[in-house]
Amino acid sequence: MSVMSSMMRGARLLRSSAPLLTWPQSRRLASKQVKGQRKEQKKPNLKPKVDKQEVEIRQGMTAAALAAAMNRDFDHVVEALLNTPVDLDSLRPDSVLEDSWIKEAVIRSGMKFRWAKLGESRERPNRDAQRRPPADPALLVSRPPVVTIMGHVDHGKTTLLDSLRKSQLVATEAGGITQHIGAFLVQLPTGERITFLDTPGHAAFSSMRARGAHATDIVVLVVAADDGVMNQTVESIQHAKNAKGRSGCHQAAPGCFEVLVLMFCLRPGPVPIIVAVNKCDKPQADPQWVKQELLAHGVVCEEFGGDVQAIHISALKGDNLQALAEATVALAEVLELKADPGGPVEAVLIESRTDKGKGPVTTVIVQRGTLRRGCVLVAGRCWAKVRFLFDENGHAVLEAAPSAVVQVVGWKELPSAGETVLEVESEQRAREVVEWRSHQAEQHKLLGEQSAIELKQQRHLEEYWREREPLAHLSWRQRRAALYRADKIRFSMRPSERTESDEPGLPLVIKGDVDGSVKTLLNILDGYDAQDECRLDVIHFGVGDVSENDVNMAATFGGSVYGFNVAASRGVTQLAARRGVALQLHRVIYQLVEQLRHELSSKLPPQRRCSTVGEATVLAIFTVSVGKKEVLVAGCRVQKGQLDRRLKFRLIRGRDTVWEGSVLTLKHHKDDVATAKAGMECGVSVDGEVDFSAGDVIECFEEQEVPRVTSWDPGF
Repeated sequence: MSVMSSMMRGARLLRSSAPLLTWPQSRRLASKQVKGQRKEQKKPNLKPKVDKQEVEIRQGMTAAALAAAMNRDFDHVVEALLNTPVDLDSLRPDSVLEDSWIKEAVIRSGMKFRWAKLGESRERPNRDAQRRPPADPALLVSRPPVVTIMGHVDHGKTTLLDSLRKSQLVATEAGGITQHIGAFLVQLPTGERITFLDTPGHAAFSSMRARGAHATDIVVLVVAADDGVMNQTVESIQHAKNAKGRSGCHQAAPGCFEVLVLMFCLRPGPVPIIVAVNKCDKPQADPQWVKQELLAHGVVCEEFGGDVQAIHISALKGDNLQALAEATVALAEVLELKADPGGPVEAVLIESRTDKGKGPVTTVIVQRGTLRRGCVLVAGRCWAKVRFLFDENGHAVLEAAPSAVVQVVGWKELPSAGETVLEVESEQRAREVVEWRSHQAEQHKLLGEQSAIELKQQRHLEEYWREREPLAHLSWRQRRAALYRADKIRFSMRPSERTESDEPGLPLVIKGDVDGSVKTLLNILDGYDAQDECRLDVIHFGVGDVSENDVNMAATFGGSVYGFNVAASRGVTQLAARRGVALQLHRVIYQLVEQLRHELSSKLPPQRRCSTVGEATVLAIFTVSVGKKEVLVAGCRVQKGQLDRRLKFRLIRGRDTVWEGSVLTLKHHKDDVATAKAGMECGVSVDGEVDFSAGDVIECFEEQEVPRVTSWDPGF
């Protein structure tokens, strides 16, 4: 009993002295808040957050590159990769790390990583084909000169070439003028061989003349003795002076475009000139006057103390052509024209076209090397494996030496005229070159588009701030309401994108027989300066005959098809008629341009023109009662012409027009008449209240709609 009581007494003492224990449920109940009571908590004392260094990484990084990206040394990378499967004994600064170890090294260094953008990848290696360096002078052999015949239209250039070749090219030319650049190899009676380039003289073919000047050794400038120096004569002189042609000493590689200065070269510029004064057989010919005119343009002939030879000829009769040939050969000997016949081929592309049986065909002049069947060529963004070679007469040849002119068959696509042709090792290498050049062209295009986008964004931003500047004093609520009202009005007045424009326009599809013709037409259209009158858009252009796709494209845009020296099959013609597409095919350049000007003019709205039919002078004013109404009548005498009641009238007082409208009655004495001729007296009453005065002039006029003519002048 005593033991039990002592235990109970000890338990009471222990309960009274020990602290109270609380259960989780009682703690949870105690944490509940009374509604409205504010909860007070102490904010934990946290350390400030430290931003980690960001490291830009990419695939295939070396240890040294990773250390530079982390702004550390190589030893730091080694320490970061300790206790990893990486073989640290063989790790060098130039060792390439795997992506997982690159990220592991960054994370272990207490940093964070981000992958480099794809746009910042390293540049592609240059895979373009290049010209060879100048050849060893010991390997050079003599080559025929390349001579370009230039001058004004109808001065006898093609006739001169016909006389030298004993051909009839003039008879085959449409309109009697040269419209293509031609290349021919001529063998003189003395045995010398000369490659001639015949260029058009019409003003539209400036690009062809420039191309001929850049591919030549000597320029023969043809000037008519009865016509003198004309516009295209001056332009040809400038082309010869500006061209960096093929002429040079024997140590220079033919085809190099550096200006080669020779103390013994007879040249007023980079390309030497020989003046051929043509048509000297005509009675009105004055060769002396022609040579004096040339002085004003920097061409000084030998008899005036210069170094330019001037030969008086008659291409039609063949007079003195031998002297011209001898002068050309002598100048070629002085220039010591030589070339390397070995090694990869280098050539210049004179013209390109599409043949139905052969496909893309190009005319080239070989500058270095020897061109043979099977050679792999690159020109621009096109390549070819030569299948066939033809001369200017269409005969197959096995090879072409320097200065030879050949037609090349085997192109995968049609290259542009004026491109440099280079031989490469294989078809794979040709594809690499074309891919590289296409990539470069695409990058250049993207840069241009990016510049245009940035400019448009800048203009949009300027307009944005200009619109909001007057609202700067308003609060943000007032400003938002004002902008909402302005945008609501503007967008409600915005026309639908499908609504056709009321402005006149002419979409065009251009087709030509050769690439040079298409370029010529595009150059002409680039000079179109009447876009405010009628919009002119070239939606497609190409080489070859007009196809159904061309007609369908023109019909889609509501345009026309213009073809130069091309044909259209019967099916294409019928399709164009069904779809209402104008098919304009021409063989003469100025006729095509004139037709284009006529169609542009037809798109313009007509002009209203007033022409005076007659005039009458007011002599007296009186009143006539018509029923219960009094009408004011002007008594007049017709001074000139006649007054026609059906036309419009105007009342002129001094220099001012007081009234304009129609007349109610026109009477002679008491009779109603339709017309009153000169010298007759008549009474005129008009519709409305008009205050006539003696001495006023009543003029009868007629309004006519006159077709407008486009203001575009192509310059020829």
